[in-house]
Amino acid sequence: MNSPMTPGATVQTPVPEPLNHPETAAPAAPVSLTRTGSVLHVQLNPSGQDDDVLSSAVLDALIAVLDGLHEQPDVRILVLSSLGEDFCRGADRREFQEALAADPTGATLRRITDKAQRLCQALENTHAVTIARLHGNVIGAGLALAAHFDLRAGADTCRFRMPEVGLGLAPAWGGGMGRLIVEAGAARIRELMLTCEDFDASTAHRLGLLHKVAPLDDLDDTVTAWTRPLARRSPQALVLTKRMLTGYVKAARASDTTLLDSHLLAAQLTQPR
Repeated sequence: MNSPMTPGATVQTPVPEPLNHPETAAPAAPVSLTRTGSVLHVQLNPSGQDDDVLSSAVLDALIAVLDGLHEQPDVRILVLSSLGEDFCRGADRREFQEALAADPTGATLRRITDKAQRLCQALENTHAVTIARLHGNVIGAGLALAAHFDLRAGADTCRFRMPEVGLGLAPAWGGGMGRLIVEAGAARIRELMLTCEDFDASTAHRLGLLHKVAPLDDLDDTVTAWTRPLARRSPQALVLTKRMLTGYVKAARASDTTLLDSHLLAAQLTQPR
């Protein structure tokens, strides 16, 4: 059982000591956590520009955070942001390639991509109100992840793109297609997925993919304008309202195929090109 975090505490996810390489610095934890009252701030912590991706380690860390909330009902709000240059540049395709090289059957790849579905389901089902604070590039799986948050605020310099078709892949990550269609509508998501066209924050706002747009320097204040009143709301009313909204969103997806995403992606990548 996870022990509750005390308000105001800063918690780093544990990082194992390197074995037999004392001269090598330990890698940065994939996420960092800071709690202030009933608000838990989760920050993606890439070690470099090329690591602004959703690797298996990042997915594991985020799933662990959400699982831990079951024992922390006093956490009412979760805010996700990134310490990197971009919020997220998508799934870790290098990890996919390495998994396929090690296991050409695709079973290892399916285990990795199944984590995306578990994470997105956990976001939909958690009692906490979830807020995504977006900046820089929000690409592919990064957009699919953000779409599963209850509220989304983005810097006016954000750029969005769904590049999967252009990369020869189906957009199958965490049930993102179904969620994006519910949030923004089938017609526009169809266009953006098929054309791989990038779009800006104002377009994302018109589509409903962003609820608020602000200059980057004002983005934290925009998020705080949500968290302060939410922290004062009745916990029971928040949880019940979120459960009702989640139920209606799921009902709007007449066929929930999220569990198929990992199989679809693995089957496609294991085919000879």
